[in-house]
Amino acid sequence: MVLQERLRALRKEKNETQVQVANAIGVTDRQYQRFEAGVNLPGFENLCALADHFDVSLDYLAGRTEKR
Repeated sequence: MVLQERLRALRKEKNETQVQVANAIGVTDRQYQRFEAGVNLPGFENLCALADHFDVSLDYLAGRTEKR
């Protein structure tokens, strides 16, 4: 899946831990770990928060475009 790969890559680019990203978007660290593992998909509000945090578009997160 593209979403979890993009989340992991973006997090590593920013040199952040999963806990740091989880705190930044207002979810538990376990919930964010499940997003990256592909066990759970983030809802719309969390997707928007992730896109804002990583300064990318929703289309980029979803793998619909290579343009950030």
